[in-house]
Amino acid sequence: MTFLHLTFYSTFTLSSLGLAFHRTHLISILLCLESMMLSMYIALSLWPIQTQTASSTLMPILMLAFSACEAGTGLAILVASTRTHGSDHLHNFNLLQC
Repeated sequence: MTFLHLTFYSTFTLSSLGLAFHRTHLISILLCLESMMLSMYIALSLWPIQTQTASSTLMPILMLAFSACEAGTGLAILVASTRTHGSDHLHNFNLLQC
């Protein structure tokens, strides 16, 4: 395993641990999701270079498009929940209430 692989794996693992343990604010969850997507994007971008294949060069573009959609949706949910509930603390949200 190269240092580059170790960096990607540790970045993804740390961001997933942050997602699992720091669930107090919605913005921290969104930042952890974005760091997971960023590490996956960089890994998918460097994978065709390391394997010297041109067949999988479209995957990073699709990953970047899904990441942009996820970020836009997350920010829209953040703004909507802050306007309705007054803060982005997750303990204010109750999914059983309409």
